[in-house]
Amino acid sequence: MRAIVTAHDGERGKLLPILHGIQAEFGYVDQAVVPVLAEELNISRADVHGVITFYHDFRKAPAGRTDVRVCRGEACQAVGAEALMAHARQRLGISAGETTPDGTATLQQVFCLGNCALGPSVQVNGRLYGRVGPSRLDALVTEAGAR
Repeated sequence: MRAIVTAHDGERGKLLPILHGIQAEFGYVDQAVVPVLAEELNISRADVHGVITFYHDFRKAPAGRTDVRVCRGEACQAVGAEALMAHARQRLGISAGETTPDGTATLQQVFCLGNCALGPSVQVNGRLYGRVGPSRLDALVTEAGAR
């Protein structure tokens, strides 16, 4: 982690790039890094914690092997994203922001995937899909190796 911090020496506003680097390296931002980052960057622990909790992309625990993101933006909501999210929660047995107990999947809600004309949209392991209904979501999750 200190190597990631050092790589951003001299940059202004380096907390976000450092947090992204930590998540890229370890898969999540462990709470144990908060005091270390605060000391390294000479900012308060509250500032570090505030940034981690404000941005939904930062994970506080390891993610599942399959990352499922359901768009909840207005365009997707208008064509069934709420029902799709309810189906995803039931299918995986978890709520948004959680990982299945066996570690096979993490379910997240996002507020725009930039695929508005083809909603409802989902992203599975970084790949974007449009016009997704419950049966297609089931197939995508199964194909990705989750439950």
